[in-house]
Amino acid sequence: MKKQRILVVGNGMVGNKLIDNLIQADHHHIDIMAFSGEPRLAYDRVHLTSYLTGNHAQDLALVDADYYQQHQVHFSLNDKVTQIDPLAQTVTTESGRLESYDKLVLATGSYPFVPPISGNDQEHCHVYRTLEDLDAIKRSSQRSRASVVIGGGLLGLEAANAIQNLGLETHIVEFAPRLMAVQLDQEGGDLLRRKIEAMGVTVHTQKVTTEIVAGETLRYRMNFNDGSHLETDMIVFSAGIRPQDKLARAADIAVGERGGIEINQYCQTSHANIYAIGECALWQQQIFGLVAPGYQMAKVAAQHILSPEQTTPFTGADMSTKLKLLGVDVASIGEVHGKTEGTLSYTYKDDIEQVYKHLIVSSDKKKIVGVVLVGDTQAYSNLLQIRQNGMPLPNNPSVLILPNLVNDDSAAIGVEALPDKAIICSCFDVSKAAIKQAIISGCVNMADLKASTNASTGCGGCSALAKQVLDSELAKLGVEVNNHLCEHFAYSRQELSDLIRVQQIKTFEALLARYGNGHGCEVCKPTVGSILASFWNDYILQQEHLELQDTNDLYLGNMQKDGTYSVVPRIPAGEITPERLIVLGEVARDFNLYSKITGGQRIDLFGAQLNDLPAIWQRLVDAGFETGHAYGKSLRTVKSCVGSAWCRYGVQDSMEYAIDLENRYKGLRSPHKLKFAVSGCTRECAEAQSKDIGVIATDKGWNLFICGNGGMRPRHADLFATDLDTTTLIRYIDRLLMFYIRTADRLQRTSVWLENLDGGIDYLKDIIIDDKLGLGAELEQAMADSISKYQCEWKTTLESPEKRQRFQHFINSSERDDGVQFIEIRHQKSPAPKGNTLEIDKPVTA
Repeated sequence: MKKQRILVVGNGMVGNKLIDNLIQADHHHIDIMAFSGEPRLAYDRVHLTSYLTGNHAQDLALVDADYYQQHQVHFSLNDKVTQIDPLAQTVTTESGRLESYDKLVLATGSYPFVPPISGNDQEHCHVYRTLEDLDAIKRSSQRSRASVVIGGGLLGLEAANAIQNLGLETHIVEFAPRLMAVQLDQEGGDLLRRKIEAMGVTVHTQKVTTEIVAGETLRYRMNFNDGSHLETDMIVFSAGIRPQDKLARAADIAVGERGGIEINQYCQTSHANIYAIGECALWQQQIFGLVAPGYQMAKVAAQHILSPEQTTPFTGADMSTKLKLLGVDVASIGEVHGKTEGTLSYTYKDDIEQVYKHLIVSSDKKKIVGVVLVGDTQAYSNLLQIRQNGMPLPNNPSVLILPNLVNDDSAAIGVEALPDKAIICSCFDVSKAAIKQAIISGCVNMADLKASTNASTGCGGCSALAKQVLDSELAKLGVEVNNHLCEHFAYSRQELSDLIRVQQIKTFEALLARYGNGHGCEVCKPTVGSILASFWNDYILQQEHLELQDTNDLYLGNMQKDGTYSVVPRIPAGEITPERLIVLGEVARDFNLYSKITGGQRIDLFGAQLNDLPAIWQRLVDAGFETGHAYGKSLRTVKSCVGSAWCRYGVQDSMEYAIDLENRYKGLRSPHKLKFAVSGCTRECAEAQSKDIGVIATDKGWNLFICGNGGMRPRHADLFATDLDTTTLIRYIDRLLMFYIRTADRLQRTSVWLENLDGGIDYLKDIIIDDKLGLGAELEQAMADSISKYQCEWKTTLESPEKRQRFQHFINSSERDDGVQFIEIRHQKSPAPKGNTLEIDKPVTA
């Protein structure tokens, strides 16, 4: 029997996926030939940026020559197909090679769109598409100081991230009024911009480049149509893609009016024995620019080539995305631009934590229409599955985007509720049923599951959900489920914490080399960073710790919604001398900062630009102030009433004791922020029973309350011990805080930690008061060690010229960011409004 000869033009991710589908189905009765225009076989373009941050070409490779040869797949590298003859059923390559086919699959992908700008073809103007492109960018970067990425979409932000990692001053120039204009609404795009600019990348929106000419201070000058300009040494075009359909056009294969090879539901072109898949294919006037739809097309085309009558047709693809861009979590689901009539909308905003969530539902509140998540994407998998599987929404859909609803089961569907048909991994079309079958066949961990099904080996966005399904199904079978932190560490957070402490490990790299694998990820890096800071209390801006920190810690300030920062010096228990009050007033006046007395009994100064932070803090440090750690997961404040020193009802000197507590624990890093309060009598003016640590005076000593908090889900603190003397109280607090630091998950408040602690408060009393495990002395010594290493992080930073250099908007200039807009309210400046904010519990018509 003659073998069916199949030619595949293009060996990118989608072309390789088609070949793999053919191999797995029936490679004994077919003869496969692949053509690659690049000098290598298929590699992972989704993680292309990692090539500039340490990965090698072989790390990105999806296939090697041995695999193809083992399965009798012929291939030709660096030899483009230049002509198709549909009648003769042949193709001709650049080298003159002529090959015949029975079936031809065009997986030619796309090419980067370079706007028709005068001067766009100069030496240091690049595109961002292949490994060779990245090699050229890297060479240019070694002779450049500043760079510009033209394009603020997904690819543009990826390119900007890679270029900033090369150490260049980086700008993004975008034609649209916001970043990621296709995926995000205006408010989501605005927050993304603020977060990205806080990381040192300057964003220019609504800019159209008219020409690129020689610069005066840098290599090039980009002139914009509004009369402004920008100078740079290197330009990278990442302004979108265009389908690579030149071959098809020349062969009279039907293409769309705006490009793209037209295909039917079986990925056939206008010639039945020629198929098109991936970014070159046009299905119902739509080009799919993500890898997951390309993989689906590859599966359909392979099925139709081998078994036409058994093929499941291609019916479109979900374009939802979840990714991290320049360290910012971003996700988008469905239609988010108000094109669907009669929808209702819920919005959640947290300007302190820099989180924005927008949920759009149908008029009857039964279906999800669209979702935008910026800054916190934990709800993505949950929301995507609800939408894809048509699952019912809770009575109040807003709970789906509210954070930390520990006791509200309506906010989570749980993987058990997902139907077997639910697609867990869209890149490889892996359903819940397929994962269940893989587990029955022997998969017991994520490595097994990835090898068996390919789930989470594509974009990686489904990793958390795939792990949840795996754990759930293993538990049903009575298999013990591991609690590994992530794929880079086969240990839980608790186990890593113990290893770091016992083995005296001081850096992430040392931990990774000894107990992990790979390069780390957005899960393990901040988690380990938190553990290291809590145990060793090192200066967090040491070079080896930098990549583990978030934006606030990187710049030792709490970033506000307009991209400026707050300045919050420590004022223990709210006690301050007139001289220091005058200094705060002078600093606020001289730097035009908004001033507010906070609920934590200190003064916040808002609106400081990045460039001004060192100068502001120099004056404050010189006046005797220290950082208040408002930016850190650490002790914030110890609130106090005036106590017996002034109040006729006070029975203890709460002021003195609150000051002592704040000075003792200031700078202590922990899984989440900590707030204390001390009240001088049971009238409780300091509200100690709503704090992580609350102390209330009695005529016999002090009562200790623990694990309370305010916030969205307030929790009343529990009475832990009564009538304590000062020494015993300190001992209990030392033990309690260090035990919390060792055992709590990252970003877990003490209230949630206690609720999740086996044995609850009685067990905690056994540990802390009765020393049941014999840990008391060790916990006390660990606290003493941490306290002994305290330093004012701003004072340390100001002493280093190198560290001061970080606090600039522009690497080669001390200019301020003139894009920040303010208005005057009540005789002080305030951020200019960005539009209306919707109440979370009030749906409005979109």
